[in-house]
Amino acid sequence: MTANDTGAQGSALKRTPLHDVHVALGAKIVPFAGYEMPVQYPAGITVEHKAVRESCGMFDVSHMGEVIVRGPDAIRFVSSVTSNDVAALGIGQVQYSTLLRADGTIVDDLLVYRFADHLMLVINASNRDKDLAHLQAHLAGFDCTMEDISDATALLAVQGPQAPAIVAALADVPLDGVKYYWFTEGRVAGVPCIISRTGYTGELGFELYFDATHATAVWNAVMAAGAVTPCGLGARDTLRLEAGLCLYGNELDDQITPLEAGLNWLVKLGKAEPFLGKDVLVRQHQDGTDRKLVGFTFEERAIPRHGYPVVYGGVAFGEVRSGTMSPTLGIPVGTCYLPSAAAVEGTRFDVDIRGKRVPARVVKLPFYKRPGKA
Repeated sequence: MTANDTGAQGSALKRTPLHDVHVALGAKIVPFAGYEMPVQYPAGITVEHKAVRESCGMFDVSHMGEVIVRGPDAIRFVSSVTSNDVAALGIGQVQYSTLLRADGTIVDDLLVYRFADHLMLVINASNRDKDLAHLQAHLAGFDCTMEDISDATALLAVQGPQAPAIVAALADVPLDGVKYYWFTEGRVAGVPCIISRTGYTGELGFELYFDATHATAVWNAVMAAGAVTPCGLGARDTLRLEAGLCLYGNELDDQITPLEAGLNWLVKLGKAEPFLGKDVLVRQHQDGTDRKLVGFTFEERAIPRHGYPVVYGGVAFGEVRSGTMSPTLGIPVGTCYLPSAAAVEGTRFDVDIRGKRVPARVVKLPFYKRPGKA
């Protein structure tokens, strides 16, 4: 899941509470989703990427949005506007989902956290205003309230094989029993945190939510707790692409349904609560979709980039959604949409790179799985 590289909350760029830390570390700062964000540090994207795959990296993702939904109908309300089944969540569990329109297309992808007395929605920074307006427009008739706590909340992602041990050493609650897509609450470096066994890299790790006033203290404590490499948005993107994870604005947008994007497991057509777009998604489930998201590679050493035209059967068919030279695998990797009948491993097509047709081949997603993962 999670952040787009376009869009803004307004004309003035915002800063996360760790902006000065990033500048002091020599980060290259770029506009991103309405914020000034570090895209990379002096060591470079490849070093940061490798650190997450082999040891531990930390990302400041405090630009993400957090919304609290509280009240007797909180679960019913969120289930009515999302594709997954919120009622199936246990207390302390996290759910990946999509926020939907009536035509089944995706407003945003998001995480839903279930607490004993409320839900927390974690949304993309670039979609924050749009998401809030969409949620508010469908709130009538439900006995619940929404509160946007984004600006008061810091979020750090500590990711990599060594990340669990590093976070555990700073936490005052046991973390060994926190399963994937579950969370607990405790203190990290003395600061009250939501400690979530989630991430956007394909590696082990935790995400830490806490009061933004403590951002520098928690960042410094994690950095001092082990061999932790600060990582920017560049490495975040190459890591998530290798892991086959969608990015809103690339693989996902407001013209795509979750079934087209291959997110069938997020669409619970049989859940008790009626939800936006259900009729469209039922038809797509029964009849199939015209297009499907695929992963691909090149046979030659060219690099696919977002926006390059895709040509299938001699006919233009959309564009590359994401692409890079995989730092882990050493091969070109990318995503695009193809006609559903062609969205099978081994299908050949072309990508137009500045007027040159480069042969591409569909491969199975994800491109990378961490060692030991089934």
